[in-house]
Amino acid sequence: MSMTDPIADFLTRIRNGIMANKVHVECPRSKIKLKLAEILKDEGFVDAVSKNDEGVQGSISVTLRYDNRHNSAITGIKRISKPGQRRYVGAAEVPKVRNGLGVAIISTSKGLMTDRKARELGMGGDVLCEVW
Repeated sequence: MSMTDPIADFLTRIRNGIMANKVHVECPRSKIKLKLAEILKDEGFVDAVSKNDEGVQGSISVTLRYDNRHNSAITGIKRISKPGQRRYVGAAEVPKVRNGLGVAIISTSKGLMTDRKARELGMGGDVLCEVW
């Protein structure tokens, strides 16, 4: 059975892992999901990202980040652009998430990047998700 929206599945696995207080979350690997996980790591939302080559497709293991009180670094994660309704923005309309406290991940012609980097480079694109 094919999956309609693998990015939404990846984000939902992370959201469900946080709600269940899991330390690790596993999902099938693809280039875009791996880059998305690396951006989350660079922004400090997750602790580690590792890829496994077992099986046909392989998998990604994401280590979620918690503080001493077991509160997650990710308060909310939301899919913006969906397969049935894409949301493209120009360079002037790149969204700010929670007045800069969160991050929007944008797919541009130069690859996936955060909203800050897209504004810096003066690029627009497809807003994949928001994380805060």
